[in-house]
Amino acid sequence: MSDIIHLLPDTIANQIAAGEVIQRLASVVKELVENSIDAGASSIQVIIKDAGRALVQVIDDGKGMSETDARMSFERHATSKISSAEDLFALHTMGFRGEALASIAAVAQVELRTRQKGSELGTRMLICGSELKEIESDNCLEGSSFSVKNLFYNVPARRKFLKSNETEFRNIIYEFERIALVNPQIEFILYHNDTEILNLPESGLRQRILNVYGKSLNQKLLSIDAQSSLVTISGYVGRPDSTKKRGALQYFFVNGRFMKHPYFHKAVMTAYEQLITPGDMPNYFIYFTLDPATIDVNIHPTKTEIKFENEQPIWQILVASVREALAKSSSIPTIDFDNEGAIDIPVFNPVKSEPVFPEPVVRVNKEYNPFESTQSGYSKPDFDWAQLYKDFEEDKKSLQWEPDVNQDLVVTDDVTNEAPAQLFDLEVTPCYQYKGRYIVTSLKSGLALVDQYRAHIRILYDQYLFNISQRKSASQQLLFPEIVEFTTAEAAVLDPILEELRLAGFDLSNLGNNCYAINGMPAGMENQNPPELIRDIVTKAMETGCHAGEEIGKCIALALAKATAIRPGKSLSAEEMDHLVASLFSSADSHLTPEGKTIISLLTDEEIEKRFH
Repeated sequence: MSDIIHLLPDTIANQIAAGEVIQRLASVVKELVENSIDAGASSIQVIIKDAGRALVQVIDDGKGMSETDARMSFERHATSKISSAEDLFALHTMGFRGEALASIAAVAQVELRTRQKGSELGTRMLICGSELKEIESDNCLEGSSFSVKNLFYNVPARRKFLKSNETEFRNIIYEFERIALVNPQIEFILYHNDTEILNLPESGLRQRILNVYGKSLNQKLLSIDAQSSLVTISGYVGRPDSTKKRGALQYFFVNGRFMKHPYFHKAVMTAYEQLITPGDMPNYFIYFTLDPATIDVNIHPTKTEIKFENEQPIWQILVASVREALAKSSSIPTIDFDNEGAIDIPVFNPVKSEPVFPEPVVRVNKEYNPFESTQSGYSKPDFDWAQLYKDFEEDKKSLQWEPDVNQDLVVTDDVTNEAPAQLFDLEVTPCYQYKGRYIVTSLKSGLALVDQYRAHIRILYDQYLFNISQRKSASQQLLFPEIVEFTTAEAAVLDPILEELRLAGFDLSNLGNNCYAINGMPAGMENQNPPELIRDIVTKAMETGCHAGEEIGKCIALALAKATAIRPGKSLSAEEMDHLVASLFSSADSHLTPEGKTIISLLTDEEIEKRFH
């Protein structure tokens, strides 16, 4: 019987490795920029076209490579950073495994132009699918220039799973920002389709954060600084009053490398306990510096998950440092019993010679009836209030809810398939409110509990979505326009949805530098916070990754509905409850919110009877 196990060709092995290292277009940017940093570059330019599908180019002024080094750099596991196993535990560079360039060259068309400092000529190489096509001398600038074109051109299955240009470019911005935040000593410039997106000059750490995320963040950051024999922790945390429900800026860096660490995130949240509302998220930019021998960065292909040898003591140091920063900023209230400058409140001690004023007496006529036309001791009222409530109960019983003939009245199978007019057991079904959150009403098949907040979201969502689709939304101009500033990633999401926002009733003007003026809001939202509402919509669009017109409309409608729906705990009158329930059953999908959460829970007659057996 013949042998069946054999070695894979290098080209296939490199393509398999590319699946681990090069997960998406942003991975190419990350690997190439990190190589430029390791090369000692002081200025790095990243040029993107079509979100990286057509071109990812990284140009640096680093030390460059010789012709031999340029050839070797594309060989798998070729590296200048490791010569023995012990070197793995003393790493100070970003890349070290020698997989990135080999993996990129296996699934793309790569052109390298590089020249060492002081050399008269450099080298130009062209590699397609791990195959060297051209190599020649080149009169290029000192440093290196990598051009990656048509990523995954020879692996169509991988290219098919790339996301939309908006999503892919947003991920490129994320990777670019993470690297820029930890290397403020390097100048970074990002271009997309010949437009300058970010220009970050050499600066200090705090200024680099402000250059990336906007000057409005300056007053919201508190510095932290803790030094011990185990670790040095520095950076900034956000003030408790600057938290967000979603989209908070949360970054950990260790020895110049971005990382994700849920355990340390919990430490930060522990420091904020009792200071922020549960569910809110603070901003933080926290940098760890420690002995490389005490961490392992080689447990994940992208090196974003890092194992620490002394996690528990570092956890305690982190909590203490964050709490100290919050305390210094007076975010944590303190009581000073030794304050000599406190205001002395005098004690009331009346003198006998001073007059003592008697307590006022309120006289009330307990016989007064406001519904009688005359009353002894009072003048005849101008309006007979009894007429207002005449036949009130009879009129209420005569009111019948009439469905909208233009809508299909469909109720979910979980409740009933009958039309709303036949849902109720009586002509007028009373509604009751339970704990300010649920509406209880009877149906022919049992007792229904309706979540009033979710029901209102469904009703408003259908209304907003219909108005957007029909272009019927009215806009209310603001007396004083408000300015809202976005991050680069948020602005990249906002631009494609501006037209849909206009159809929804928003009037926005681009002021440049990722700043927008809010000139108008959808009618009926005068009590909303315009900047926060726009931010919620953009954050929702970022989370869902929607890019088609219809999907963007749904995203905007949902954000508007959640912002304007009645909050849990609000007391409703009988008429408001009746109207809410009737409008809910008029919806095409009355049992679920747009996010798939249950609105109605039905307790059937059979279930009720079983409880009394």
